[in-house]
Amino acid sequence: MTDFKGYQRKYLRSLAHGVKPSVMVGRKGITPSLLKEIAEELDRHELIKVKFVDFTEKSQKQDLSAIIEDKSGSRLIGVIGHTAIFYKQHSEPEKRKITLPKRTRKNDERPPSFS
Repeated sequence: MTDFKGYQRKYLRSLAHGVKPSVMVGRKGITPSLLKEIAEELDRHELIKVKFVDFTEKSQKQDLSAIIEDKSGSRLIGVIGHTAIFYKQHSEPEKRKITLPKRTRKNDERPPSFS
């Protein structure tokens, strides 16, 4: 999966706005059962929120998010406060719920040049 453009991240963040965190990372940190739960949620919803309950340092949340991203095959969309947003496109096209926007130029218009 490639990196997302800014407008695609913004679109995914807007979709996640009304979503409640479906996975909580507690004192034990990242465990195999937590990773299994994250994989199931991503398979079911494609876009999930993960809440970090016992981690207050920004660097801790970034490290945990990187591990989750790596182990689950998902992409980190952003971290807001104690909540991280992850996206993983479903492998089967007919089960995909989210279509990422593509930016196109209108009629390939360019501003007039002053020469």
